[in-house]
Amino acid sequence: EIRVLEIGQKIANQTQERVKRVTKEAILREQMSAIKKELGEEGEEGDDANEIALLKKQVKSAKMPEEVTKKIEKELKRLSKMPAMSPEVSYIRTYIDTILELPWSVKTEAKVNVAEAEKLLDEDHYGLPKAKERILEFLAVQKLAGKLKGPILCFAGPPGVGKTSIGKSIAKALGRKFVKVSLGGIRDEAEIRGHRRTYVGALPGRIIQGIKQSGSNNPVFMLDEIDKIGTDFRGDPSAALLEALDPEQNNNFSDHYLEVPFDLSDVMFIATANMLDTIPSALRDRLEVIEFPGYTELEKFQISKKYLIPKQVENHGLKDTHITLTDAALDQIITYYTREAGVRNLEREVASVIRKVARKVAEEKGNQFTIDASDIADYLGPEKYTPHLTGKENEVGMSTGLFWTEAGGGILVIEVSVVPGKGQLTLTGHLGDVMKESCMAAISYVRSRATSLGLDEKFNQKVDIHVHVPSGAVPKDGPSAGAAITTALVSALTRIPTKKDVAMTGEVTLRGRVTEIGGLKEKVIGAHRAGIKEVIVPKDNKKDIVEIPEEVKRDLTFHYVEHMDQVLPIILAGKIATKPQKLGIRKNVEKPAKDEDFKVAIG
Repeated sequence: EIRVLEIGQKIANQTQERVKRVTKEAILREQMSAIKKELGEEGEEGDDANEIALLKKQVKSAKMPEEVTKKIEKELKRLSKMPAMSPEVSYIRTYIDTILELPWSVKTEAKVNVAEAEKLLDEDHYGLPKAKERILEFLAVQKLAGKLKGPILCFAGPPGVGKTSIGKSIAKALGRKFVKVSLGGIRDEAEIRGHRRTYVGALPGRIIQGIKQSGSNNPVFMLDEIDKIGTDFRGDPSAALLEALDPEQNNNFSDHYLEVPFDLSDVMFIATANMLDTIPSALRDRLEVIEFPGYTELEKFQISKKYLIPKQVENHGLKDTHITLTDAALDQIITYYTREAGVRNLEREVASVIRKVARKVAEEKGNQFTIDASDIADYLGPEKYTPHLTGKENEVGMSTGLFWTEAGGGILVIEVSVVPGKGQLTLTGHLGDVMKESCMAAISYVRSRATSLGLDEKFNQKVDIHVHVPSGAVPKDGPSAGAAITTALVSALTRIPTKKDVAMTGEVTLRGRVTEIGGLKEKVIGAHRAGIKEVIVPKDNKKDIVEIPEEVKRDLTFHYVEHMDQVLPIILAGKIATKPQKLGIRKNVEKPAKDEDFKVAIG
């Protein structure tokens, strides 16, 4: 009992001492305040009353909208009545500071000169005529109208074509601040709209933070990788972007943290994406899409000469006198060491050559190096790619299709083998459901046209058909290979070889109609890169030919078709027999077969 009483007495004494100390400090602080008031002194910077007075001055000088001013004054009133030790004081103070730091009335004024802007864009980027034209139109309208409801541009194209870097050039041409926010992997809606102030550590969303960082209410705001936004239980960030990216309603953008509207109508938003398919339709509808195609070999050559080589020479601490990369050497790198739509990998290869030269210069093994095509193998090793993916000769049961992915376009080889059997169909090569259906549609078309193709009407009951698309580890899907699959099938069944330098694209219906497809520009550029000479495209896609670069159109012959009956005479290197032919492999060969006979015999 004595021990319990001693502990109780000890706690009471400690509590009394603490209360005395706090009371003493409060009395002294009040006395000091009264003395300073009598003396007419302003007091220290940390004085609560003076701090609130200073905040009130800042509110008046911030030129905020009336609604925002009322909100802040209300918060200041709350702050002034709170005890200094209250935990809520820091939250309110952070909120007020955030509001005051936003550029409510700060604009970046710049004189718009369309001719100067065009010159600047041409200096920074080679090609991209459509993107540049749209930007210059925006500048011209802004110059005439004074203010334009901010259009939401979306640059869509494969990686490494300059989508992000052109955003900086636009800001430079406009004379505005530049802000970039990467949206890749964002899954939380609060990242866009901000957190409610009720949460500890609440912050404004990425858009308001970007505006605050720029210090201007009319920057060029780049939303990078808008197609990589995710969705989960924390909400849908792409839905939160709908208000910000709508010119009709973003003059009152509501951030959860701010609790007051912010005007985004002067902001020029630019989004970038590799694929448009993953962008929700409501968000995509708000975007003005500008396609960035892959570069041709000529464009890559010019980009390397004007931008990549000078940049890498400077980055590696060299001077122009130290290294000379000949045109032939550059062509060698582009053709045999890279295969991409953009120039990112090309820049890496150029950097690899320059890095090896930098080492020689650092080791004092020389001061001037001229690198020719014959030297490239010493610097970069053996060739990584062959320039032409097509076969060396016409072959039976094989055709060349065209594909397009977010990384650019190219050619796709389709192989069909026909062997004696009972009508079984085998599909290999990691094909998707749509592509498998294209194979089935091709077989149905060939069966319906068996007589005109010189085949037995019941051929499908006597043979097994195997359709294979090489690069089996790579998933492939889409309907646009229909024409190529049908051609390879006809070639395998009729034993007529297909032309090696002709590629085709187009979806095929059961009745043999060749219908429109997407991504023609990227597909044709990929075909040109692979050494194709003739391209068969659906007639409905003729309108898209205008967008293809002139140097590509010069090297290719285009055939516009509406039906498979028009495709087969172009692609097959021989005439289809008028009478039904027997199918199958030769079982007995009486005389020694020549190479040519053997190829036809096995189909």
